[in-house]
Amino acid sequence: MTEWDHVTVNDPRGPVNSGEGPQYVFYGVGPDWMIRRGIASLRITREDRVRLADRFVPPPGYRVAADRLEQPGSVVLLDGPPGSGRRAAAIMLLHGFGTDEDADEEEGVRFEELPVTAKDQGRDESPLAPGEGDRFLLDLSGIADEETYGKARHRLALHRSDVQKAGARMVVVLPSGMEHAHAPDLEPHRVTLGRPRGVSVVTRYLRMDRMLFLPSDLGSGDLRRLYDRSPMRELARLAGLVTTARDSGRFGIDFAGWLDQAVHAVTDRADEVGRQVAEARTVPERTLLLATAMLEGAHADIVYEAWHGLMGTVGYEQEATSELARTDFGERLKTLGIERGAEGRLRFERLAYADAVRTYFWANFPGARDDLMKWIAGASGLSGLTTDDRVNVALRFGECSLAVGRPDYLFGLVEHWANQATGTICDPRAVTALELGLGHQEFGGRFRRQVYECAVRSGPLPDGLARVLITACRQSLGATHPDQAMVRLHHLAVREGKAAHEAQEALLELTGRDLRLYRLLIGRLRDRARGGPRRAEPHIRLLAELLRSDRTPKPPPWPVLFQGWETVFSQPPTELWNPLVSGWLSTVASDRAQERALELMVGATHGRTAALHRLYVIACDWARLARHPAQVAVATRFWHHIDHAQYARAESTGRAGAGPRTTEETR
Repeated sequence: MTEWDHVTVNDPRGPVNSGEGPQYVFYGVGPDWMIRRGIASLRITREDRVRLADRFVPPPGYRVAADRLEQPGSVVLLDGPPGSGRRAAAIMLLHGFGTDEDADEEEGVRFEELPVTAKDQGRDESPLAPGEGDRFLLDLSGIADEETYGKARHRLALHRSDVQKAGARMVVVLPSGMEHAHAPDLEPHRVTLGRPRGVSVVTRYLRMDRMLFLPSDLGSGDLRRLYDRSPMRELARLAGLVTTARDSGRFGIDFAGWLDQAVHAVTDRADEVGRQVAEARTVPERTLLLATAMLEGAHADIVYEAWHGLMGTVGYEQEATSELARTDFGERLKTLGIERGAEGRLRFERLAYADAVRTYFWANFPGARDDLMKWIAGASGLSGLTTDDRVNVALRFGECSLAVGRPDYLFGLVEHWANQATGTICDPRAVTALELGLGHQEFGGRFRRQVYECAVRSGPLPDGLARVLITACRQSLGATHPDQAMVRLHHLAVREGKAAHEAQEALLELTGRDLRLYRLLIGRLRDRARGGPRRAEPHIRLLAELLRSDRTPKPPPWPVLFQGWETVFSQPPTELWNPLVSGWLSTVASDRAQERALELMVGATHGRTAALHRLYVIACDWARLARHPAQVAVATRFWHHIDHAQYARAESTGRAGAGPRTTEETR
């Protein structure tokens, strides 16, 4: 029995778009590798919104929705037929109320997608708390049952009230087929969108890809049927496939040839694969077809090895005859329509055929999926595969798993790959697979919940898995759901293990560029610091690091800093005080605008004698190493604040004339 023999899987669901269409970027661990294939994700950063805006065709009803969203505090509910681009319209509506360039994000104005249900959140996550000008997307289009929709309507009512009070804006994408269940009080906010002209969508995408063509080139009967029936994402994929055909150099030199390949790819491939699989009835033929589809682009020798591994995994016993007596590998490839490139890498002769093969096998051989998962776990690690090859396999497996509603397959491999990593290296397959899940429109909430459960689980967490979670929070979740990323990184940062320091750095990086998150984290750490000395210490240590002068946003949020200093100065470990206080003294010496830190740090002790003594000793040690008169002057002003606090404390306790103050005695 292998470690995969005990894996159980369940809970099938619906499809996900995949293919050779628009190229999306998945960043991995470190700057040296990335993969440029995948499916549309939840990322709604400014860069992604700008790209969408260049290609967006407003549907009928869009102007009405934009007018209703004009007033701060507005909530607009978008209705419309599935596939009409409601989500893209929602993002563009909110994007239209941003400011020029990146000023909105730099000033902390939020553009976030909200969790659909409470299941998508951790138990200790903060409520919404919107600010003026914030923009929120709530996509309910994936809801298919009335019970879930009822819970979502309750959350919507709470969010709507918060948004209206704060002067923020929110756009909600309503589920299809639930018209009878809509709340009557929301009816005035509902706008029905029509379907954009399909030819306009395809034209816009092709123009942005610098494709040269005439309007008459897009007028065939097959295309008109696609314009009228296909979802907007499929029309975008069609345009992307035209570009892929052009760039590959394998399908002629004119637009008509590229377009013909693309149209066949989105209309005929499923039937073509079905016929080929029906004709290829032997296990060697079918497994070679699938192995090539999963590893397309890899070297032929590696695909050969993976193919034999797949035959073994599904229980096929090869012939006892010598290999030289069997059909040679090249002949098998040729029979299946697979060609070997100049560098020995395999690819199918027809555009996007590998996508259709993968989709067909996953949809029509459900009993083989467990075997396929076990095979992928090993095949993706074969020596000779490049990092891009490995990540391609992870993406393709992930797309197939999510397409048949099996996110558990994907997360199972995330854990398997993550725990294989050695040293401080993150497995790129695990990171890519997890980011794919986090960015999935239907299953993203489930993956966020699983990341949370891993972060808070009792007992040890393998360092490899922890590093994958940290990387995904930093690169993916931090962009789409920063509050949730902060919560998960916080839990990972206070765990035991080598990866805790990396989680802390990722957390400080995330909150350091967002004042709202910075404030939220200080509040969380202060709350956790009340849990008794032993339980509070990791939170106190993290808080002291967060309060360092070089970590603080500019201009400093003084009231929040004061609250943080109160917590640090009220309990051990006191060795944290020295770097914290010394750093602020140095900052004040170089920037007189930060002078207020001196008074507030002293005030945060609330006059406790032992705390004031410690601050004084720290300042003395710092001043002793001073190389500039400005530093001595800062120390002197700090001592004066300490003297004043001691005097005020003595007066309040009736000891004003009891004797000289501690700082005077020491000096």
